[in-house]
Amino acid sequence: MVDEEAKSLPMELSEKGGVENNGFVQNEAFDDRETDTSSQDEIPKMCAVDVSPVAVAEPALQPYAGMPKEVLLKFSSQARYRVTREILFWLIIAAAVLLVSATVAIIALSPKCLHWWQDGPIYQVYPRSFKDSNMDGNGDLKGIQEKLDHITHLNIKTIWITSFYKSPLKDSGYGAEDFYDIDPMFGSMRDFEDLLASIHDRGLKVIMDFIPNHTSDKHRWFQLSRNRTGKYTDYYIWQDCTQAGAAITAPNNWVSVHGNSSWQYDDVRKQCYFHQFGKEQPDLNFRNPAVQQEIHDVIKFWLGKGVDGFSFVAVKFLLEATHLRDEPQVNKSQNPESITAYSELYHDYTTTQVGMHDIIRSFRQTMDQYSSEPGRYRFMGSDSDENEDIEGTMMYYGTTFVQEADFPFNFHLINMKNLSGNSVSEAVNVWMKNMPEGKWPNWVVGSPNTARISSRFGNEYVKVINMLLLTLPGTPITYYGEEIGMENIASANVTFPEKSPMQWNGNDNAGFTEGNSSWVPVNSDYQTVNAEVQMTQSNSTLNLYRELSLLRSNELPIHRGWMCSIWNDNDVFVDCISC
Repeated sequence: MVDEEAKSLPMELSEKGGVENNGFVQNEAFDDRETDTSSQDEIPKMCAVDVSPVAVAEPALQPYAGMPKEVLLKFSSQARYRVTREILFWLIIAAAVLLVSATVAIIALSPKCLHWWQDGPIYQVYPRSFKDSNMDGNGDLKGIQEKLDHITHLNIKTIWITSFYKSPLKDSGYGAEDFYDIDPMFGSMRDFEDLLASIHDRGLKVIMDFIPNHTSDKHRWFQLSRNRTGKYTDYYIWQDCTQAGAAITAPNNWVSVHGNSSWQYDDVRKQCYFHQFGKEQPDLNFRNPAVQQEIHDVIKFWLGKGVDGFSFVAVKFLLEATHLRDEPQVNKSQNPESITAYSELYHDYTTTQVGMHDIIRSFRQTMDQYSSEPGRYRFMGSDSDENEDIEGTMMYYGTTFVQEADFPFNFHLINMKNLSGNSVSEAVNVWMKNMPEGKWPNWVVGSPNTARISSRFGNEYVKVINMLLLTLPGTPITYYGEEIGMENIASANVTFPEKSPMQWNGNDNAGFTEGNSSWVPVNSDYQTVNAEVQMTQSNSTLNLYRELSLLRSNELPIHRGWMCSIWNDNDVFVDCISC
């Protein structure tokens, strides 16, 4: 009876909707040996418990860490989670767009990193007059190396060395006898390599002159050309002409820069060759591709040596018109037979010919091959025609898509006829207003071919001009000696008064040479105007130059800023510079 009752208990609970006690041990689990009839009265009677179905409903499932994918997908489709997810997604996208836009704006608005040729003054050295190291009276490459500390003291970044190729030294050495060698007057190739290494060790750069238009008549190429040897036959510009005594019947009326006919009869070839400069400097034929390749090879040679850039000189003369017509006379009533001066003709057929800029661009392309290494950009400057219109000068910058020179040298401050606030304003504004967008200006106040500042304007204006030079936007270019206010030699017997030896101290020959004499006389004021004495004077021209150069480096508006004119009149030129 008890067994039947025990068996029916779970069933009864289930049928009545009660809760089954899963932990209850059914009758088969009882130990028969421990159960007897005598204990039956002690077993309590079981009763059914009614429980509502709502009370036993399964509790609501909540998200929890580590939930399986099936559970996750169940929740992800719910609106409150889907909307939140979409909001977060678009916030992330918006933040990313904002971050990219801010980065682009910062890059666009931030000043660009300057190239080394933009970062400080360029110091032009005429090597024959800078420092003599071997007591022969001529400056040389070792002399430049001895005085590098002076250049770094001025906070100079770049040294520009004028022509030192092997040359007969006609026209100050601007007619090379060998583009691949150093003139013995200046030293050896080893001397140049040592100088270059010393310059680079000080963190400086060096650029050198290159005159591709012509060579010396002593050049090997010319000697082969006058003998009609192989490919060299047409390396120069030859034309038939006749000679009667000292007079020649030239192909046309073209006149040399130095005066008289630009055609010279050659007894060997029995023809006339063309020269835009001296008769000892025959023009190369740049319409011959082999000649252009020779010049590119010369460029590669010096870049391979480690030179950081070139100043290309006389590039407007590279091509001449092939039709050989007479150039127009300035004074049409002048007797054509009397024309001997360069200024008496319009040089429509011998300068800036079609194709000339293509040649300059090809020079740039060759230099770019050596500019890919970080920090080794190769600078290219070109001379500009001071008599050319400003638009023609600006063409040397190149175009928007094809670069030529990094800048053509700006001689407008040199060419001022008088010094006044108005003339300075005009010289500055004509360059700044015509310079192509995105290009870099430069300013030259002295050169080997013009009178020094103190000789042009007076000693009292040397500091003013240096201050102007070092505070205008762009690259300032200083000719050696202008930092101490050197003057031209005041003697009619001196051929190169602006090339007098650098005045280092008050010793004999101004410390330029320990020899008995120098190639041109030292200026008589050297005992008071020299680098050594000005180092000790706080208000000297030298110390002002140095302080302005340092200020330029440390003040962002001067270093990278742009200029706006405020006021100018006959006495005053005022401008402001802002970032």
